[in-house]
Amino acid sequence: MANTYKCNFCKTCNGRGCISQLPGMGGVSNNENFILNCQAWEIVRKQNIEKIRAFLSKPVEERIPRISIAPMTGAVENIGFADEETYYSHIITAVHKVGVGLCIGDGHPDEKLKYGIEALKQIKKIDTAAETSVFIKPYSNEKIFERIEWTEGCAKIIGIDIDAYNIRTMRDKVRLEKKTVLQLKEIMSKIGVPFAVKGIFTEEDIELIKELKPDIAYISNHGGRIETRRGSCAEFLAEKGSEIKNYCGQLWIDGGIRTAMDVATALALGADCALVGRPFASALCHGGGDELCKKVLELSLLAYGY
Repeated sequence: MANTYKCNFCKTCNGRGCISQLPGMGGVSNNENFILNCQAWEIVRKQNIEKIRAFLSKPVEERIPRISIAPMTGAVENIGFADEETYYSHIITAVHKVGVGLCIGDGHPDEKLKYGIEALKQIKKIDTAAETSVFIKPYSNEKIFERIEWTEGCAKIIGIDIDAYNIRTMRDKVRLEKKTVLQLKEIMSKIGVPFAVKGIFTEEDIELIKELKPDIAYISNHGGRIETRRGSCAEFLAEKGSEIKNYCGQLWIDGGIRTAMDVATALALGADCALVGRPFASALCHGGGDELCKKVLELSLLAYGY
């Protein structure tokens, strides 16, 4: 079966070329938050220009960007790959070759997660030091623990994708839960690797982080694909990032990151890792591993005197 890609390969990936294409590369509400995510980095950069300049004036070794692929799944329905196994094998192999962090996501049916885990295990056979993260949907804790067992030996970080609860169709189909602090504490206490909470985007989420104090707090609105409040991840980072960092070990962020200056802005405002989704997937679809490598280098220019 051939791939039938759903990305429109727009010259600029800004959310305007795939409005409401779900399944597909778009998001809910006419891509409102997808578009805001992309627009906001320049706005936030202008508002915090002195912080950006201070960051860029640091020695090169102090501003080498930490970039990871964002945890994405649904490659058949949303991206247009012929099968999930091929997608994960190709994209994980490609990003590993260029030194990007490796994240996989969860989905329904279970094979989506299992194929991602298998791709990570193949990398671990040749590079035991590879930075690998697995993000699991907010099922019942019993089901989450089952999935964590599947990741043994391949995940350096385990995360719960709390914002996936806002995907209405999936929530109803597989009984996702709105996670409480106690439920997350139970998970955090029983794993032997750093614990991440993905989907921090509201005041309620901040209160959860304050009480939980996870290893990693991950700002995300699911790429503008879910039903949540109106807004952008960049503005949320600028407004709330310093507060959140008081209650976690690291702060990660995704959402609309498209340029090296977007990465620099995220890091200057306190993020420890910038995660990229659609641009990496689109580059892989458009030109394979070579095109993806070029995209990674574009986003990494600030490490080489940008």
